[in-house]
Amino acid sequence: MSVTIRDVAENDFFAWLPLFDAYSSSRGRRLDDTKALIVWSWIQDPGNALRAAVAVDDGGTMVGLVHAHPEPRTLDASVIIVVDDLFVVEAHRGDGVAGRLLDRVRAIAGEFHATRITWTSDATDAEGLRRSDEIARRSPAVVFEMAL
Repeated sequence: MSVTIRDVAENDFFAWLPLFDAYSSSRGRRLDDTKALIVWSWIQDPGNALRAAVAVDDGGTMVGLVHAHPEPRTLDASVIIVVDDLFVVEAHRGDGVAGRLLDRVRAIAGEFHATRITWTSDATDAEGLRRSDEIARRSPAVVFEMAL
């Protein structure tokens, strides 16, 4: 079965929601209605930097998603693209869907004249780390989080 990559459309909410929920669960997070609607409103707002694309199979079922946004980098005086979320349903993992979603992110990066794409991965996601190592280099940076 082939898969098409495309930007999300205004009427995609109810097809996108189960994917975003599955992604959230895979990261140990609970997605409630409020969070889902906020993220969806960001995606739909042309003034918001967040961009979203989905992978859709021949039957019209969404099987993957990616959310990304541009971020200025002061030390380089450049823009990078940060992938916030990348998820592919189990049945399509290993089929190249994640790579094709990242190809869409590369196209977005071109629109912003970005110099690189970054993402984080769960340290316990061995398969995700392996695939990331195949296509990108690990950053020497250590990420810290400060709760507010």
